[in-house]
Amino acid sequence: MSAGRAPRVLVLGTLLGQPMGGVRRHNAELLPRAAEILEARGGSLAVMEGREPVAFPLPARIQRIPTDAAAHPVLARFATEGRAARQVLANPLGAPFDLVHTAHLPAPRLAAAPFTITVHDLRHLEASGLRRSAAGALLARALRRAARTITVSETVRSAILERFRIGAERVVVVPNAADHLAVRPRALSAGAPILCVGHLEPRKNLEVLLRALAFDPGLPPLELAGAGKGSEEERLRALARELGVDGRVRFLGALADAELPDLYARAACVALPSRIEGFGIPAIEAQRARVPLAIARTPALLEVAGPGAPSFAPEDPAECARAIRAALAVTDAAIERGVLHAARYSWDASALALVDAWTASAALRPRSR
Repeated sequence: MSAGRAPRVLVLGTLLGQPMGGVRRHNAELLPRAAEILEARGGSLAVMEGREPVAFPLPARIQRIPTDAAAHPVLARFATEGRAARQVLANPLGAPFDLVHTAHLPAPRLAAAPFTITVHDLRHLEASGLRRSAAGALLARALRRAARTITVSETVRSAILERFRIGAERVVVVPNAADHLAVRPRALSAGAPILCVGHLEPRKNLEVLLRALAFDPGLPPLELAGAGKGSEEERLRALARELGVDGRVRFLGALADAELPDLYARAACVALPSRIEGFGIPAIEAQRARVPLAIARTPALLEVAGPGAPSFAPEDPAECARAIRAALAVTDAAIERGVLHAARYSWDASALALVDAWTASAALRPRSR
């Protein structure tokens, strides 16, 4: 890479065919912006697709490279993605690549170029037994080899620095944002619901919302907007029936982007009960949309939502119910403070930070450890 030129970056996109969620949103917003910045600085961006193509639009300036890399299972992805990436690096169909970027584990061993890795959260380190040990070893190895590690929040950055022996200068925060969300005028009606946006999976801790409804029968109905993972939706439906709140819960399933603005506009409040988060985009989406917010006292949610949002211990349904009540009673002034807080996050600013991190990393020699 010549001095002063931005790098030619290869993004490993084997998992970018997944349903909408925080990781997909992060890439859908940042990659087009980063490609534009790179091009203006003399660099370029390519995405290596797997058997499942990228599930969101990419501008023409981003080179798409199809491969046979498998997204699942993990061992197949490690073998096929590494092989495909080495072939792409050896035969780049253009100028050589200066940097490889990935956002999932295991990170393939690629001696031809330095690489960066985005760590969205540390959920796998909260698992038990061999899975936790394996995840810790894989992450430690990737962090040692990476020229830069990119996190989406200071919470994740601090946890990495605490757990792993790497220099603080090699871990950079590139936050998510919410300015993709079109804001609609608030349109509340009788029976306006509590809204929770996100995949239905155990770490989202949606059970506590069902138990909060059972604890406080006067709370509004609950809408869960997100795709179910594994058997979690069936488990939650069964729990709702057991608690006698199934008539007050709606499972909306996965929603298109165009549906989100109206969903927020008609919500009485947003409740986010996650035990583990790396960022929590719905928190600032809610603030941007002027929807009252109640959050679990999970470090990333507290960081992202900022001071003032009613909060609760994630394992306490009674405190969750009280926090939702407090959110429903917040003042207009508190809502406007949330709007100003959410405005601190911007996809344009994050794309600049990402390209700066890539540029600094591309100048380094690949780490072999």
